Amino acid sequence: MSPLASTTVDLARIQFATTSLYHFLFVPLTLGLAPFVAVMQTLWHRSGEVAWLRLTRFFGTLMLINFAIGVATGLVQEFQFGMNWSVYSKYVGDVFGAPLAIEGLAAFFLESTFLGLWIFGWNRLSPRLHLATIWLAALGTWLSAFFIIVANSWMQRPVGSKVTDGHAELTNVWELLANRFSTWAFIHVILVGVTTAAMVIFGVSCWHMLRGRNVEVFRRAAKLALIVAVPVSALNLALGSHLGVVVTDYQPMKIASTEAQWDTCQPCSFSLFQIGGFTKDDPTPSFSIQVPRLLSLLATGSPNGEVQGMNELQAQDEARYGPGSYMPIVRASYWSMRVMAYLGTLVFLVAAAGAFLYRRRRLETTRWFLWLGVVSIAFPYLAALAGWVLSEVGRQPWIVWGLLKTADANSPSVGAWTIGTSLAVFGVLYAMLGVVDFVLMRRYARVDPPEVGGEGGEVAVPAVSY
Repeated sequence: MSPLASTTVDLARIQFATTSLYHFLFVPLTLGLAPFVAVMQTLWHRSGEVAWLRLTRFFGTLMLINFAIGVATGLVQEFQFGMNWSVYSKYVGDVFGAPLAIEGLAAFFLESTFLGLWIFGWNRLSPRLHLATIWLAALGTWLSAFFIIVANSWMQRPVGSKVTDGHAELTNVWELLANRFSTWAFIHVILVGVTTAAMVIFGVSCWHMLRGRNVEVFRRAAKLALIVAVPVSALNLALGSHLGVVVTDYQPMKIASTEAQWDTCQPCSFSLFQIGGFTKDDPTPSFSIQVPRLLSLLATGSPNGEVQGMNELQAQDEARYGPGSYMPIVRASYWSMRVMAYLGTLVFLVAAAGAFLYRRRRLETTRWFLWLGVVSIAFPYLAALAGWVLSEVGRQPWIVWGLLKTADANSPSVGAWTIGTSLAVFGVLYAMLGVVDFVLMRRYARVDPPEVGGEGGEVAVPAVSY
């Protein structure tokens, strides 16, 4: 068995993977919870019903905790580009830096500025202006996600640029922003965020209904979450399938690795589960459950489509780029894809069952399902993490597809001791932040929604007509 990290490149990869995956734990909830809070405040603004104001303040608190710790964990990544990946930064800086600069100088400031106005604007701004601040903050979160996805998608499919004197130069900013890869990836990430927020709201509502407190208030939240979760999770499953077609067009090796497909096939079956078959020395699984033609459908959009195998793709890449292995870690690609797909399907099934029980007026009395709702909070998080593992691990050995290999992109002057020490420090720091986040989120998710509008209330209930 090979060691987990045998070179400085391996250590740098582990460090960036650790910080990226940890940071991404906070991203989906921010993307989804901000518009949910905006909708709740809008419903209060239009109806004057105090329950919606209480829910706005309740879930707004969770959103702010998540946002604050997400920002703290995300800053580390920016520094790693220049410190651990200096060759990469020099190679892609003229292209990669543009969307990241726009994200930091425009989208993030839009998000943080209006979020600050929303926090401190209660009873200071007019009701309509205060409502506008949360919608603008939500828009800022989505714009931030867009520009980050644009940068990442350029690594997946370099467009709008050319390589001059050993580094990439931006030639067409509109082609960069309209990258087909980023368009579908952005929609997919936004739907993941909305689904995550919906399941968090539903799970927290289930917890309060189990306690028998504020049932009428959290029934509204559960209804709103289910109204969104059912169609959005179903749409995301369909869009994820189409994203497979997009990936096949530009990264056929990634698609082949998700199925451990060593030889070209037409039509191709999809294995629901298999044992073995993940290495070139052992390409045939000892056990496999196959669904005929499903891989062809997922990869090409046609049940009769051809999917190139890793052996053929490896030969093509060697002829084009020179000797070396161009296969990712097959086992990681295979299982991350299935964790993502299976948990995404499970989220839809839970949401659909919840909607059925709600319609039959049995949701709050079906205790086993309420407990399932609480547990299901974890499902979209795990699915999202698996999706990022698939996206990044499946791209290897490229850090920029077809242009720059990961093994050639690290900082040559940064030694293993330095990276190992900083990795240990980050591990301890992130563990502490994780404890803080869990304690705060758990504490404020378990309390009763704040009483408002009465004597000593935090916010006055506005008149319905203004």
